[in-house]
Amino acid sequence: MVEASGEDDRVRVTGAEARRVKREVLGVPDRIKHQRRVAVPMQRRAPEAGDRRRVYRYRCYPSPSQAEQLIKTFGACRWTYNEGLALRDKAWREHRVSIGFAESCRALTGWRNAEGTRWLQEVSSTVLQQALRHLDAAFGRFFNGTTKHPRCKKSRSHDSATYVRTGFRWVEDPEQPGTGLIALAKQSGPLRIQWSRPLPAGTRPVKLTVSRDRAGRFFVSVLVEERIDPLPPVFLRDSGTPKAVGLDLGLAALVTLDDGEKVDHPRLLKKYGARLADLQRNLHRKERGSRNREKARQEIARLYALIGDVRRDALDQLTTRLVRENQVLVVEDLSIASLVRSPKGKGRRRKAGLNRSILDASWGELLKQLLYKCAWYGRTLVIVDRFFPSTRRCSACGAAGPKLDLAVRGWSCGGCGAVHDRDVNAARNLRDEGVRMYELVASALPPGRAMPSVIRASEMPGVALTA
Repeated sequence: MVEASGEDDRVRVTGAEARRVKREVLGVPDRIKHQRRVAVPMQRRAPEAGDRRRVYRYRCYPSPSQAEQLIKTFGACRWTYNEGLALRDKAWREHRVSIGFAESCRALTGWRNAEGTRWLQEVSSTVLQQALRHLDAAFGRFFNGTTKHPRCKKSRSHDSATYVRTGFRWVEDPEQPGTGLIALAKQSGPLRIQWSRPLPAGTRPVKLTVSRDRAGRFFVSVLVEERIDPLPPVFLRDSGTPKAVGLDLGLAALVTLDDGEKVDHPRLLKKYGARLADLQRNLHRKERGSRNREKARQEIARLYALIGDVRRDALDQLTTRLVRENQVLVVEDLSIASLVRSPKGKGRRRKAGLNRSILDASWGELLKQLLYKCAWYGRTLVIVDRFFPSTRRCSACGAAGPKLDLAVRGWSCGGCGAVHDRDVNAARNLRDEGVRMYELVASALPPGRAMPSVIRASEMPGVALTA
């Protein structure tokens, strides 16, 4: 049986013919186990009402034998992901047959039993199935139009392996609740974990992800379900109005608040730029494939790991403080991918430096932290339309000013004569527009309904921008 699929009129093979192609050509066996039973959709275990999924990340120090087994697991997961991707691409490109997660798992059984790939049996099958599940999720995002077609994982990419509940053993320490022993499948002893903070007492991990960064450090990320209590509401003094803050993201200052406070841009790449340049030159002087070149690469990776750790820690402290002190947080909808587009033509070196500063500021990570922290702690993040004239409009009288060059850091209003700092004025305008949107949503909510954690101007087409 064949049917048309997609806008390009490609023909999809289904039914008995598709099963024959999978079995005889692609080597995917038929579904033998419970073949006579009616297929029942898998029921996912939903978390209890009010519980949220949260990830705790810890540094771990595996023994030499454990590290060797983990490295072998990382390689098997990468190989399984790439082989599953090649199988699905070949099935559609050559035979117009769709391969899903179930067929990929049956093919995995054949790979583990084949003569040339029997080394896959040294790795837990559940970990390899999770690699295929990640591939299936990547195809799902591709079909939804949110990402590009999945690509093969390279050996120098981020190494990780995910263990579900059947792939590890967790024993909580009764003397120190929230800590304990974690033993992974195919390993004899538990991992040595640095418990920098305890897990919620009495909870059992839902999933574990063991990873290794380019600097050679091992981490274990523990996914748990816990109840996160929202913070008390924050109101203006002697008023029932929620406290709001406007946040203007920039490069002269990382974040400018509407009260005039400016958070400095750490400029970590500039701070460590000279050291990075020396290490890069030292790397290129080494012979390819030599041990000295690998040592030089490790030194560069450790420096980049330091930069990333400092950056994430600073952003985490900043976003936590903003969420604790304010009820409504207002930011502008930024298209970071467009801002860091590859430079071309005249002035490309200057544009490349600007792109490097934007990436060093890590606006995307800051906005991501604000999103999930507002959802956790009962705050509201208002995302104003990117075309809102926050810089040109006077925050004192509302008059529209002239278009300003990026080099202009201050300007005077022609209507009221007020003198504005460019970033502070933009933060105040964002705050006022965010409060207006917040009040519109609050007035339309039914009685007793809580405010949403995110309000986007793009999802409110009926709300006109204020000039």
